[in-house]
Amino acid sequence: MLCFIYKSLKKDYLYLYITKKDDFSQVPEALFNSMGKIEFVMELELSAERKLAREDAVKVIAGLKEKGFFVQLPPTKVS
Repeated sequence: MLCFIYKSLKKDYLYLYITKKDDFSQVPEALFNSMGKIEFVMELELSAERKLAREDAVKVIAGLKEKGFFVQLPPTKVS
């Protein structure tokens, strides 16, 4: 599955995955606005076997299929 990844310039490690480049129509407006300015990072072919740095590719694919987008949240700090 082809996806396009954008990063939030407002919050580190916050990424948005979508299925069509520059088409944010599936992303809820409140969520999109909360990300602040975003910047295109890369185009990526996802598969269940593909390893991602911080997310499970299967979860990303499921989100893209169900909602048309996936948000990768920053890691939580454990004290």
